[in-house]
Amino acid sequence: MNPPVPVHRRGDASAPVRPSRADLGPHITRRDQEKAAVTSSPNRPVAHFVELARGIVPPMNPAGRPFVLAAAALTLVLRKVWRPLGVVGAVLTGWTAWFFREPKRVTPTRSGLAVAPADGTVSHVAEVAAPPELGLGDTPMLRVSVFLSVFDVHVQRVPAAGEVVRKIYHPGKFLSADLDKASEENERNTVQLRTEDGHTLVVVQIAGLVARRIVCHIDEGDKVTAGATYGLIRFGSRVDTYVPLGSRVLVEPGQRTIGGETVLAELGG
Repeated sequence: MNPPVPVHRRGDASAPVRPSRADLGPHITRRDQEKAAVTSSPNRPVAHFVELARGIVPPMNPAGRPFVLAAAALTLVLRKVWRPLGVVGAVLTGWTAWFFREPKRVTPTRSGLAVAPADGTVSHVAEVAAPPELGLGDTPMLRVSVFLSVFDVHVQRVPAAGEVVRKIYHPGKFLSADLDKASEENERNTVQLRTEDGHTLVVVQIAGLVARRIVCHIDEGDKVTAGATYGLIRFGSRVDTYVPLGSRVLVEPGQRTIGGETVLAELGG
């Protein structure tokens, strides 16, 4: 004989209580549920792959789209001429998209810091005068130079939150960007910033022997945030960051930097 089924009446203290939403822990949104379904359902392998790819493959900077489209069109032409050439074109298209990648970065939020404006290798740290085109006279500053090889990420990022005071494009030579004199003689784009805590920063995009195209998306008067992408140098070059003389530089020549993440200096002066 089956045991009797318990019956609970309203007001019965022994009746089970349905847990409230607060008792169930943090609120789970519909987006969280959909994401969990995509990543856990064995019946949706394609969606699972797409979700994983989004976390692995970095997005592309919009400036690279014309180049990728051109490479893709060339690939189609080459494939019609001879199928193996299409493979070469596909590799070229993939490399072009990879070259213009713009990975997401986690930027330190503490005030009084200058972060690296680019991925690359620190080539020089020196006390020098401010760039002459800014008209700051012989004001001494500390310059940290980061060299970008053809394999590095080529977007530039704002070193500190603040306002763009000046932006000057200076025509010049196309010497090898790893030379010290490239800062004064090469074609370059100079941006002067006033940080939120009142410091003067200067960041300079410098063209090189191969990299002869500088792109800058910010203008005088713009409010900028630390780590935000503001420009691009095509096919390698160099970026100089000038900080006040009393600042504490935290990197050394030969050290690798990650744009928007590596702290170059604690600002002072």
